[in-house]
Amino acid sequence: MENLDPLKVLYKPIAHIPFVKGKTALLVVDMQYLDAAPGYGLFAKAAELGVESSLDYYFNRLQEHVIPNIRRLQEAFRMEHLEVIHTKIESLTQDGRDRSPEHKLLGLHAPKGSKEADFLEEVKPIGDEIVFSKTASGIFGSTNIEYVLRNLGIEYLVITGVVTNECIENAVRMAADLGFLVTLPEDACAALTKELHENAIDVLGHTYARVVSTDQVLNELKRPSEVK
Repeated sequence: MENLDPLKVLYKPIAHIPFVKGKTALLVVDMQYLDAAPGYGLFAKAAELGVESSLDYYFNRLQEHVIPNIRRLQEAFRMEHLEVIHTKIESLTQDGRDRSPEHKLLGLHAPKGSKEADFLEEVKPIGDEIVFSKTASGIFGSTNIEYVLRNLGIEYLVITGVVTNECIENAVRMAADLGFLVTLPEDACAALTKELHENAIDVLGHTYARVVSTDQVLNELKRPSEVK
């Protein structure tokens, strides 16, 4: 019993709470050149700094799992006429003077209209899908997304994107605290290392979100809309 995780005993997981389709939105977090494309933004100096090979796990996971799964989810939500909402890191100014102290200290900057602020082509917004720009890890703390979600009648969120232990974890925790019920497709998000991803998922899955697979979300979307 010494190695027993008390979190898994003391807390009742919320995995049994499915989303209600008509009240659910897909939230795609920061799938942009700044932090999801080799050679740009955070990774522009990876080769120069000698860390390029250590990023293989992250970029392989993005290409093999995260991007394809997010695209599948986007297509399914669009087919069901459900909201697909996007966030990205983008300053209001070219010099980034409006950035949060957090992003200034970290050196995170995607100037307005820059390549770093562009979404990856495979998962970019289409039509009039809602896009929120932010200069902090937390989408709920740095934008009016909660106000918009309430206006849309959204009570459930399916959250995807990067990175799991930072912007994703922040979004999941804040959404849960604000009363949204969160579903987190584990195979549609990624962190820079396997350990960081798994540790974040382990905590989020017991306290803040229902952790599932992309396939499970897609299967649930095929069910008739609930009336509640």
